[in-house]
Amino acid sequence: MKKLLIGALAITFANCTHAQPNPTAEKFAKYITPEDAKKHLSIIASDAFEGRETGKHGADLAANYIAEQFKALGLQAPVKGSYFLDIPLISTAGKVDGFTANGKPLAYGKDFGATVTSSGDVKTSEIVFLGYATAADLASADIKGKVVLYIADDKEPVAGESMRQVRTRRQKTIRSIQEKMPALILGYSVNAYTRGTNGAERLTINKGKTAPAQPTVFSINTLAADAILSASGKTLAQLKEVPQVATLKADLNANYQLITKDVKAVDVCGYLPGSDPKLKDEVLVFSAHYDHIGMLPEGTPGDRINNGADDDGSGTTGILEIARAFTQAKKQGHGPRRSILFLGNVGEEKGLLGSEYYSDHPVFPLANTITDLNIDMIGRRDPSHEGKPDYCYLIGSDKLSTTLHKISENANNTYTKLAVDYKYNDPKDPEQIYYRSDHYNFARYGVPIVFYFDGVHADYHKVSDEVDKIDFPLLAKRAQLVFYTGWDLANRDTRPVVDVKNDMPSMNE
Repeated sequence: MKKLLIGALAITFANCTHAQPNPTAEKFAKYITPEDAKKHLSIIASDAFEGRETGKHGADLAANYIAEQFKALGLQAPVKGSYFLDIPLISTAGKVDGFTANGKPLAYGKDFGATVTSSGDVKTSEIVFLGYATAADLASADIKGKVVLYIADDKEPVAGESMRQVRTRRQKTIRSIQEKMPALILGYSVNAYTRGTNGAERLTINKGKTAPAQPTVFSINTLAADAILSASGKTLAQLKEVPQVATLKADLNANYQLITKDVKAVDVCGYLPGSDPKLKDEVLVFSAHYDHIGMLPEGTPGDRINNGADDDGSGTTGILEIARAFTQAKKQGHGPRRSILFLGNVGEEKGLLGSEYYSDHPVFPLANTITDLNIDMIGRRDPSHEGKPDYCYLIGSDKLSTTLHKISENANNTYTKLAVDYKYNDPKDPEQIYYRSDHYNFARYGVPIVFYFDGVHADYHKVSDEVDKIDFPLLAKRAQLVFYTGWDLANRDTRPVVDVKNDMPSMNE
């Protein structure tokens, strides 16, 4: 497959006609420099910003820094005179205070993990075993108010299913059980997810509606399952061999609580109005998330701060550099014909929250948004490109628009001449990177996108993702590719046509 893909790319480049360089675009691309990029990133990814975790002090510092830079560049504040779009988030923290099975205490993070969706103090002398929780099992089972145990593993693997499809199917099973309102759900798996921190917070968008409390789910491993079944006279192996709904003796006690609170967070918006009266209502978006994953717990030896220099300090820096180039162009009489929004998203690491809220509540109508050029990690090399020519992974350029894909390739072939790698653009790629950054929330509304990415390296989501490991000339070159693509989009006579049926699998597949 890899050889076929490389061959296809070689044919693509061989057949691509190079346009003549635009001297004006080249002039302003030179405002994107390694030196200026290093100045910004050394601040954004400094220890003072504490890893920029959404809802924490460090993220506020980063948002204020970006807004200050937007103001200094002369960008307008488009949110009722503010650079900040409030993102209403709610924090939920589920904490298990105790879980014992037949007198044996079970340990969070070792024997079980939990998705706490409600508070409960559950005591029972019996559980209902649901086997593999098929539709027939659930139809015949009376489980309201009871503790249930089911097997989350597949009895027989489903041929051809992707990991995404497996996860989606298993989530549907959990929801089907929850709909019958048991007191507590125990999901057994050989590889049960028991890691994580008891009481860890989860952020979601506060949509103003209080959903009915769902039964909590404990993920249990084999040790926990044996402890739970020890009083029943049945073994896990026996139950798996002849899976059927059965009521079993088990003395269980589980105490857990759900704690909620509102969280302050903002997207940062800087606006450059277009110069063409006929086109200025159309908007091109450059986006990057400025949040990262914060700090390791207190007491952790050594460095605790996840500085996120590459993820995504590099993308945020790229946005600032591109904004500098466009605002200089405007000051010198070459402002873009279309308007441009520079968007610093919050909450990407928590589930693309800032871009989700923006796309649902856009400052500028999505119908007028011609493209989102999203940058998430452009400062490093991944292992497969060490010692090779300068490169960049591009994702999504052809998923909605043939026009955008041609513009993207033309910009690279004319100016930056990076080795473009489309590995992650393959719908069958197991990493499914297409869904994992902020461009996705534009694409789901039919807005064409390009995602710029440097790949996964050894320091990804680690405290070792530091500024001194950034390749600033390569960062600047990749940012220039984004700039040149944006220059064409902002100044061409027609917007990219949406003419492609997206070949990416549905989120529910």
